[in-house]
Amino acid sequence: MNKTGLKMCAMLLPLALTACSDKSGGDAKLIEKPDIKIENGMLTPEVLEAFGRISEAIPSPDGTKIIFTLTYEDIQENKGNAEIYIMDADGQNMTRLTKTVGSESNLQWIEDGKKIAFLRHDKETDATQIFSMNADGTGEKRLSSEANGIECFKISPDGKHVVFASAIDDYNKNDEELFKDLPKTTGRVVDDLGYKHWDEWVTKIPHPFVADLDGEVKNAKDIMQGEPFECPVRPFGGAESFAWSPDGTKLVYVSRKLKGMDYVFSTDSNLYMYDLASGETETLTKGEEFPGYDTDPVFSPDGNTLAWLSMPTAKYESDKKRLMVMDMKSRQTRDLTANWDYWPEQIAWAKNGKSIWFTGYYQGVAPVFTIDVNTCAIDTIVTGQYDYASVVPVADNAAIALRHSMREPNEIFAVSKDKADQLTTVNKELLDQLKLGEVKKVIVPTTDGGQMTCWEILPPDFDPNKKYPAILYCQGGPQQAVSQFWSYRWNFMIMAAHGYIVIAPNRHGVPGFGTAWNRQISGDYGGQNMQDYFSATDYIKSRPYVDADHVGAIGASYGGFSVYWLAGHNDGRYAALVAHAGIFNVEAQYLETEEMWFADFDLGGPYWEKENATAQRTYANSPHRYVNNWTAPMLITVGELDYRILASQGMQAFNAAKMHGLEAEMLVFPDENHWVLKPQNAILWQRTFFRFLDKHLKNAAPAEKTAGEEVDSAQQR
Repeated sequence: MNKTGLKMCAMLLPLALTACSDKSGGDAKLIEKPDIKIENGMLTPEVLEAFGRISEAIPSPDGTKIIFTLTYEDIQENKGNAEIYIMDADGQNMTRLTKTVGSESNLQWIEDGKKIAFLRHDKETDATQIFSMNADGTGEKRLSSEANGIECFKISPDGKHVVFASAIDDYNKNDEELFKDLPKTTGRVVDDLGYKHWDEWVTKIPHPFVADLDGEVKNAKDIMQGEPFECPVRPFGGAESFAWSPDGTKLVYVSRKLKGMDYVFSTDSNLYMYDLASGETETLTKGEEFPGYDTDPVFSPDGNTLAWLSMPTAKYESDKKRLMVMDMKSRQTRDLTANWDYWPEQIAWAKNGKSIWFTGYYQGVAPVFTIDVNTCAIDTIVTGQYDYASVVPVADNAAIALRHSMREPNEIFAVSKDKADQLTTVNKELLDQLKLGEVKKVIVPTTDGGQMTCWEILPPDFDPNKKYPAILYCQGGPQQAVSQFWSYRWNFMIMAAHGYIVIAPNRHGVPGFGTAWNRQISGDYGGQNMQDYFSATDYIKSRPYVDADHVGAIGASYGGFSVYWLAGHNDGRYAALVAHAGIFNVEAQYLETEEMWFADFDLGGPYWEKENATAQRTYANSPHRYVNNWTAPMLITVGELDYRILASQGMQAFNAAKMHGLEAEMLVFPDENHWVLKPQNAILWQRTFFRFLDKHLKNAAPAEKTAGEEVDSAQQR
């Protein structure tokens, strides 16, 4: 659930509304930077949606320019739009290159930095295609005309070939005889597992195509022709699944070549190398050494070494990631991070090929690191109370990266040893008008003798002599760090702006604190990590500035499970509860979720294995068994396109709460999945969230307006 359910920056979602399938027509409105008025420095749902969302910061081959996408949302249009910008390497002369109603994405420099290639929906072919333009934005040209469109692409270093992913019909087709003369039937016949994923029924799968590139994309060849497997891996795999050798003669790609039962019960993806000259494919990772996820391949500058990320367990999607390297002549492999007890992420080779840059969760933040390929020595390049992401080296000792925190969204930085220079300030105008809360790192003892890193977020204009209501934030994943993330839904600054103190603990079961701390949660749902939540709650309730009678608990996914579990073991600690997309009935979840490897590993096995002590402990702790102990009011929100944790889980919880005589509300989105992405839905979610919490955690007068109503009135004036 962690890797695929909340990957990418699961909390950032910079391009959530600008997918390649955007079919904006010629009459669609051009989305520009919103003009919004801020009242009294208040961060509201409408203001939150107004932030610019930076992603894909890519330096030119000579390091003198940087291209990136900047997304703004339009609430009335109920969507966002990403445009391409360029600036000098020092952040000067920022210029907008595109001005279209369809979003651009998947940026790549080509022709030694003279041109830029990218994806955008094409009106003529009614599909997403590859385009190119000069580095100054002129000379735009469509390069591809693929009937099924293109999901992602990567052009070879010599510019002669391109690999792209395009959807083909799934090989599991219905019996034509069965469906003849029934053109209006909507039925599906299913005879194996893996029939749906994330938020869609599996009727098509992506395949990798290699094509010539000579002014246009032509002679495309499906290099997995006849194979009923997906590449990139659904639902979030992209261009990072491909790696060209520097000479452009070979292509490494990622695929999980499994179907049906095998597919849903294993994370075993592998690296495959396709030789353009011979057309032959070699499996690079196989056997007992590589039974789990193998992802993110990257060739060294000289092509002699391949680096990638690898997990050693076939069902454990939140296993420690190993930074592996392979000598391409001998095929010998080494684990560079064998003696480092943390996760590397987003790897990139230094220009000289002697080290690899990466990020990784470390003690509640995500610094930038390098590792020496020969000695395995790890150096922290830059850290602080921030999360860094998407690092791209521009020299042996310098790189471009994105940086965000709980107080501000992504901006682009130039990083070098102990130095981070901010290059963009696209959100400075908004941030300068807002009153933001202070974020403090606190250490809370756990009941097993551990030390837990927590973030305490205080309201703007905090007065220690006053009493404030408080919120316990329960993380999802479950193995997902509570780092310095910026979220467009679970945003701590907007909670603080509404007068709440937030405590966000890195309880057992999150990365960044060692392998043992991260793995502890598997098979122990309802165990130590729930005691950690109690410890964090008791800490915040003990603060002299917290109204101990008005503390709530909130969370999504596994965080929603946590809220339901806490409801059944409340003991008076919580006065209100909010659960989004949470697991309520663990037995049902084992059979309902589409990624069954997760449930099988993390829950300990099926509930019918009566001699399986781990599984039986898990199911005995299922929240649905403790409804008789529920006492606090509850808000439940769900998306009906959520196939990771079905909306019926939340509906069961809502029904149970009402039948138990509790105050309960439910917000249902028929058009959302595990996340709430559409702008108007996101605003409705925030308004409902704060209306509920204010009602139960504050002593506000009934006639007092909510923050959303105040903004509406201000905009009307």
